[in-house]
Amino acid sequence: MARLRAALRAGAALALVGLVAACSTSRPPAPVEDRVPMSKPAAPGTPGTAAPAAATPAAAAAATTEAVAAKPGAENAGKPGYYTIKPGDTLIRVGLETGQNARDIARWNNIENPNSLEVGQVIRVAPPGVDPAATATRGVNNTRVEARPLDAKPAAAASAVAGGTPATGAAVPALPPAPAVGGTLPPVAAATPAAGNPPARDPDDEVSWAWPAAGPVIGTFDEAKSKGLAISGKAGDPVLAAADGRVVYAGSGLRGYGNLVIVKHNNTYLTAYAHNQALLVKEDQVVRRGQKIAEMGSTDADRVQLHFEIRRQGRPIDPARLLPPR
Repeated sequence: MARLRAALRAGAALALVGLVAACSTSRPPAPVEDRVPMSKPAAPGTPGTAAPAAATPAAAAAATTEAVAAKPGAENAGKPGYYTIKPGDTLIRVGLETGQNARDIARWNNIENPNSLEVGQVIRVAPPGVDPAATATRGVNNTRVEARPLDAKPAAAASAVAGGTPATGAAVPALPPAPAVGGTLPPVAAATPAAGNPPARDPDDEVSWAWPAAGPVIGTFDEAKSKGLAISGKAGDPVLAAADGRVVYAGSGLRGYGNLVIVKHNNTYLTAYAHNQALLVKEDQVVRRGQKIAEMGSTDADRVQLHFEIRRQGRPIDPARLLPPR
């Protein structure tokens, strides 16, 4: 019996070994999987791989154009009478740059919240119903006043000949033009329009200017930097309106100017008076040349001074060219 049990155990062990061997030989080999190394991405266009998304120049330009076009009023960008908002712009600064009242600009554009301006937004800076192109043309054509001769004698002589009466009151006949060398008369028609039809003056250029403060000039005009004159004085010295006009701003909302007064004199000129310690006028108030509108101070400045600007169609010009000599 013992031998029989040992034989049965040996047979079972042999059967188990055979079964294990059979399973190991019949198992299929593991599949081989091709992998692309992470350090070497597959080239675009390889079957089974997706090409990386890349923005083409045309697509980038289209996206930029779409973003700009999405800004309010973008269809008017670059047109006369419109202004594109830049970083740091406020309605007060836009008014100073364009020669308009900030409240008028807000009304023309239905702007209820002045803090809602967006960079790239295009707003109207000319009154509705007014041709902004004509206004811009008039603003550029400003050389006729500066080029006008200071000596008025030729004009007086032309008036005397046209009226047939010289300064003494005796009538004289009109003399024909002197012949040129060779006996040929110069063309009369070419000279007649200049003598008989002088260019019409723009009434907005006829402004009677006065100095806004009595102190010495300590800073001259620079269009890129100062944009005006710096006039020295003591705290509390009077600041005077440089010409008749209407106050379009009085406050401290424009960074770098401190307590500021802006006076609009007509459709062409406005003046700015900055760094005051006290403002004596309010918006929409009519002022006269020489009227005290503020007291000199040093708000937003490192010393007591008056920063004075004259702007023509919103562009700063040298006040010393228009103010009377001292």
